[in-house]
Amino acid sequence: MSDARLRIEEAGPLTSIQDAGRPGWRRFGVPPSGPVDRRAFAAAVGASGGYGSAIEFSLGGLTLVAEERAVSVAITGAALATVNGVEVGGWCVVTLQPGARCRIRESSGNWGYCAPAGRLDCSEWLGSSATHLIAGLGGGRIGEGDRLTVREARRDVASVDIPRFADGEPFTVARAVLGPQQRYFTPEVLRRLTSEPFAASARFDRMGMVLDGPPLPPERIDMPSEPAMRGALQIDGDGRMSLLTADHQTTGGYPRIAVVIDPDIDRLAQLPAGSAIRFQLVEPEEAIALTRAAAADTAAWLDRVKTAARRRPSLLTANLADGLVVTRRFSSGAPPWPPSAR
Repeated sequence: MSDARLRIEEAGPLTSIQDAGRPGWRRFGVPPSGPVDRRAFAAAVGASGGYGSAIEFSLGGLTLVAEERAVSVAITGAALATVNGVEVGGWCVVTLQPGARCRIRESSGNWGYCAPAGRLDCSEWLGSSATHLIAGLGGGRIGEGDRLTVREARRDVASVDIPRFADGEPFTVARAVLGPQQRYFTPEVLRRLTSEPFAASARFDRMGMVLDGPPLPPERIDMPSEPAMRGALQIDGDGRMSLLTADHQTTGGYPRIAVVIDPDIDRLAQLPAGSAIRFQLVEPEEAIALTRAAAADTAAWLDRVKTAARRRPSLLTANLADGLVVTRRFSSGAPPWPPSAR
């Protein structure tokens, strides 16, 4: 194996390099970052050989060109791709030959992933290549004209469809635990949270997503800063609600009315603008049980994804044809060839 290079022709403003994140630093004011859709990211990394990093993209998509050497890539999340103008779809592994142009666009969601089969050569911060987009720390933002080096690049990963996680019913209800600052809201506002619909908006980035819907005004916002966490539903002074995601602040002075349970956070962040969503409150004990069950299901699914990431056999060893049989049937005792001259 040797190095491959990917030239970036186009990239949306939210395109960056991500790994699984940097947990354990929030007490120092450092958010974990990592992918917004952790499950789609893990599938891309697993399907490409498990090298740990991927390109995350959103609005504007991503166009890259393979230079010098071929390299396999896995594409997952809310994405559809073409290679040299030919549709390859999404949730797949393809091998880009030298000069091949791969155009990936966001589709039916907000966040997509492209994981090369190899180690992305990029900077790290606090032991992680996860990019904190506002600070620019980590692997870094990706833009037009950039060139990415893929160390020990593989071009022999079999082209396969990546199995998707069986989510069941369409995602229309997000489960959440009330609090921790529910004391700043009237009973009527708390009732409104679960009795009225909300909608995903086009106002989102790696810090969070604004959710359109009825106002949920707090009684006051003079609270001291308290810890924030991924999945929190934060309410500003005008009563607008936002979901906190990968690059969320570690503390904040706006109250959090509830926290979405872990299995539903990334699905909510992937909802296209205008998609309706309702909230259902669950008790902390139920949230823990649901999260543990979802983690077990996800681990079993990722095992299947990784198992499908197999090496493509060489044509020299492939049994393209195992025999040839010629049947001659003569009716007059003479072969029908060569044809007689007329």
